[in-house]
Amino acid sequence: MNPTEPDTAAQNGGAAPSDAVTSQPDSVRLVIPDSIDLVAFFGPGESNLRALEQTFDDLDIHVRANQVQVTGDPKRVEAFVSVIGELKKLYTAGHRINEETIDRVATFSSEGAAASTVLGTNILSTRGKSIRPKTMGQHDYVKAIRNHTITFGIGPAGTGKTYLAMAMAVNALQHKEVSRIILTRPAVEAGESLGYLPGTLNDKIDPYVRPLYDALHDMVDPESIPLLIETGTIEVAPLAYMRGRTLNDAFIILDEAQNTTAEQMKMFLTRLGFGSRMVVTGDISQIDLPGKTRSGLKVVRDILDGIDDLQFCELGSKDVVRHSLVTKIVDAYDLWGNAE
Repeated sequence: MNPTEPDTAAQNGGAAPSDAVTSQPDSVRLVIPDSIDLVAFFGPGESNLRALEQTFDDLDIHVRANQVQVTGDPKRVEAFVSVIGELKKLYTAGHRINEETIDRVATFSSEGAAASTVLGTNILSTRGKSIRPKTMGQHDYVKAIRNHTITFGIGPAGTGKTYLAMAMAVNALQHKEVSRIILTRPAVEAGESLGYLPGTLNDKIDPYVRPLYDALHDMVDPESIPLLIETGTIEVAPLAYMRGRTLNDAFIILDEAQNTTAEQMKMFLTRLGFGSRMVVTGDISQIDLPGKTRSGLKVVRDILDGIDDLQFCELGSKDVVRHSLVTKIVDAYDLWGNAE
């Protein structure tokens, strides 16, 4: 680059000055540094490059060796350069670049958010993988849990409400911020009766708390879980078992809170003891309470809104991190519900 040329790359998403040369207002040439493996960056069979071309199908993109020439509308070129800059930061930080990453980075860019800040937030590293928020809503949710004593995570299936809360709980336990984790759910069946279940008390409650165990197994060595439960470091129990207790020095998660009554929600929240944090998660579109029973999760916001050190986080279909079809299903049901 000629030293007298403007540093357009720095103005367009934070790419290093040596990475870009502008030949005209709507055309930019980007240089991928030698420190970046081009196969890993552009993907096997250039799958990542094809994802970029699909996302920016209104731009003319050409790649030769480690140089990317992009031409088109100046604002779209600027957005492309911003995405490439964020992808380079993520790659340098050890983040695997794939088609999903590109889609999320492009979404963050369109919302004016820095993907490297969101996707680079590491909550927990376990068994060779890192657990991170994948959307802006999830990032704000994790931030709220860090900064508030009680956090409500409300949103549809697949938005990571329980999973991220569990990761934050394990993180707090590992850093000795709490001495135990308490996981609880109301024992309400999802639209079908299971009858009288055989076996011990643990056998009877297992179906209700199984999703919590599933998340826990992803984050803690499965062989150590029985010992942690036996010593009381991790406790998994139905909500009814919280009555009459004061929960000190604990990270407490109430899952499926849409199936609590208003009275049960009050009972749970008033169990909070010193040195503890609570996360309440639920989906108000999946209430399984009988008849016209009011959901405690639906009314709690009206009751507690405005209280300090308590935060409500709303997650939506754009925060769904399961199969992309789940997002479409959530949106379709929302449209159907609004039309009813």
